[in-house]
Amino acid sequence: MRIVIGADHGGFKLKESLVKFLKAKGHAVKDMGTFSEEACDYPVIGYEAAKLVAAKAYPRGILICKTGIGMSMVANKVKGVRAALCDRPDIARSSKEHNDSNILVFAANIVTPSKAKKILEAWLMAKHLGGRHARRVSQIKKIEGF
Repeated sequence: MRIVIGADHGGFKLKESLVKFLKAKGHAVKDMGTFSEEACDYPVIGYEAAKLVAAKAYPRGILICKTGIGMSMVANKVKGVRAALCDRPDIARSSKEHNDSNILVFAANIVTPSKAKKILEAWLMAKHLGGRHARRVSQIKKIEGF
């Protein structure tokens, strides 16, 4: 799968761990940065990654900052993005099955690399269930103006 990933300085170490993990699993990864722990502005990175998901250049994305809140706010401003801040595999799976999330957001201050990998695997394996859930996703798209 093609996946875009981005993080600010607070999520840099977790991002690096997940990039290696994803590549080892055979995924094509587009790393939007940041590329060090030097302070940077998360909105720039989050927005660029979210635009690629919204344009369907990458079917799924991952964003990381210290709390996950900033990246969630930025990503969900982009029309067509449904970013989900998840700290457990069951929540990540549900975010895809029920809400057709296309960006997974991590809080680097809360989620360890080993836990993040379990959450990420659950999310990547999940499929949108459709049915009543499709109706609800359609309502979200209508709110966005789709």
